[in-house]
Amino acid sequence: MARQHDLPPSLAPIGAGRETAAAYLSLSAGKFQDLVNRGLMPKPKRIDGRLIWDLEEVRLAFKSLPLEDETIEPNPWDDVP
Repeated sequence: MARQHDLPPSLAPIGAGRETAAAYLSLSAGKFQDLVNRGLMPKPKRIDGRLIWDLEEVRLAFKSLPLEDETIEPNPWDDVP
């Protein structure tokens, strides 16, 4: 089974498991999962029994997080049926 360490150094992986996706953001796996549950990080793709995060989606979700002095305003349309 190919793993990240099997890739040449010039070829970055496009997907990763929870621990690696969390490490990509310098977070614990638990904190990363909390962000996924809160909708601040993307949900994974399922490949058979494995959950794999698209690292480009993780990167884009990170870029859209608020800065230190900003707050996340709730979307008033989230509660509209």
